[in-house]
Amino acid sequence: MKEKIPGLPVSHYVIKLAIVQCLIILTSHFFLFAQEDRFEWPDGWQASFAFTNKPPQFPNRCFDIRDFGAVGDGHTVNTIAIEQAIRTCAQNGGGRVIVPAGIWLSGPLTLANNVDLHLQEQALLIFSRNLDDYPLIETSFEGITQFRCLSPINAVGMENLAITGKGIIDGSGDSWRPVKRFKMTPKQWDDLVASGGVVNRYGTIWWPTLKAMQGEEYFAWVEKNALQPHEKDVLPIKDYLRPVMVRLVQCKNILLDGPTFQNSPAWNIHPFLCENVTIRNIQVRNPWFAQNGDGLDIEACKNVLVENCIFDVGDDAICLKSGRNEEGRRRGKPTEKIIIRHCTVFHGHGGFTIGSEMSGGVQDVVVSDCTFSGTDVGLRFKSTRGRGGTVERIYIRNIRMLDIPNQAILFDLFYEGDGIDSTAATIPPVDERTPIFRQIYLENIFCRQVGQAVVMNGLPEMPLEEIEMDSLVMSCSQGIFCRNGKNIRFLRSMVLSEKMPVFHIIDSHNVEIAPTSLTAKTKGWLKVEGAQSRQIQISTQSAIDLKELVTLGKGASKDAVIVRFGE
Repeated sequence: MKEKIPGLPVSHYVIKLAIVQCLIILTSHFFLFAQEDRFEWPDGWQASFAFTNKPPQFPNRCFDIRDFGAVGDGHTVNTIAIEQAIRTCAQNGGGRVIVPAGIWLSGPLTLANNVDLHLQEQALLIFSRNLDDYPLIETSFEGITQFRCLSPINAVGMENLAITGKGIIDGSGDSWRPVKRFKMTPKQWDDLVASGGVVNRYGTIWWPTLKAMQGEEYFAWVEKNALQPHEKDVLPIKDYLRPVMVRLVQCKNILLDGPTFQNSPAWNIHPFLCENVTIRNIQVRNPWFAQNGDGLDIEACKNVLVENCIFDVGDDAICLKSGRNEEGRRRGKPTEKIIIRHCTVFHGHGGFTIGSEMSGGVQDVVVSDCTFSGTDVGLRFKSTRGRGGTVERIYIRNIRMLDIPNQAILFDLFYEGDGIDSTAATIPPVDERTPIFRQIYLENIFCRQVGQAVVMNGLPEMPLEEIEMDSLVMSCSQGIFCRNGKNIRFLRSMVLSEKMPVFHIIDSHNVEIAPTSLTAKTKGWLKVEGAQSRQIQISTQSAIDLKELVTLGKGASKDAVIVRFGE
């Protein structure tokens, strides 16, 4: 991939990049948040939030699961023994339940008030592969209330609970998850089929059980006929209703610190309607082909700190949600006051994601000092018509990305929607079902070897608004695409695109582009299309020829682009 700006010597670029990176390293130390801190928003957004999260504390009492009959041989089922240890600990005022070194097989476990489930080094807590051990419950998944199987680790309405230590928690997700054939090599597929299970009629998806495969067919029929199934209807195909591995609902004062969470049936960790959550020093792992194999899904939660964590998963790595469509809007619980810092993501659909279930809103979020290496997309914002909800006051800074095959930054408000080529006759009116994304600020974003730098697909009836990107340095195959944006700013950035145009603007207005450098010979650097495009401003200190620099495409006015010199 060529890393060269026409007219700018490579040596100058290298020097500038090195200076900027050094400045980021030196200044980032001044922006670390204490767990009681206040963050002031940039550029006069007239908002701030006090972050007051404190991890829970536990009495100095220990309850070893071996004292309750647990045997760590990998074959003895220890559900009753571990549950007894948890209940005894809670009944005695709380403390630490010790899972020592060993292989501890268990069915689903319910956490309790004032209990720290502590996995010592070399402890492996592995959950049963017998799917009948997980009863059906009514819960919420993907933003709506529905029946699912009970999660391997679960808690509802509890306070002061933790999962800590250096051990491993394995959800035996491979006994639940379907696998799509195109995600495997021929040998991997043949080995999987030979291991058991069933393959659908098209030969494209392997299912671990016949019940699970029949479940997909049943729910396709339910959706087609707009039905609402009852528990008795779904019981015969319950294997299809995979649980998330760690599900915490309406809990307060939560700490996850240290363990590895891996091989989940669906999502890995899902705090829902929780407050005061600290997640630090954990590793979250799933195979890259894991269906719905998200890492961490924070939904309708308040006061959450995520720091020093590593993710390598099969779907979105760190994801913020707040309910889906009418149910999420009716609940009206936003995900808010979230700090995510010093995390590393390897594989994942998105390194950091908001949506698509964001109908209750997402607000007051700070993401800083993270590295994404090999994720499909880096920073991913997704929604669609019908969701509603407002995403606002999101501040992202000091992000480093490498080998991102798709977009480094993606705003997609047509996620699983109806396409982007809407005519005036097909544009719906703005109402409570219209999603809003605004006041999102990104700075110091460094990307190397990216498919496309930025894609912004807003809605014509509700454009993306007040999005500012400052100090982007990206080497990419394609540059920046913006459709249906309003009050968008790209400042002090170097986008080293192999293909022209570097900026492609469609039906957007009040867009400011202030690159680090620009020369008169950069032909076709900016392309503008659409009758709604106006006030596209290029701020530069160099004399440029608009005829060379700008291409006006279909529907664009000849005065859509203006130049300001010396600013």
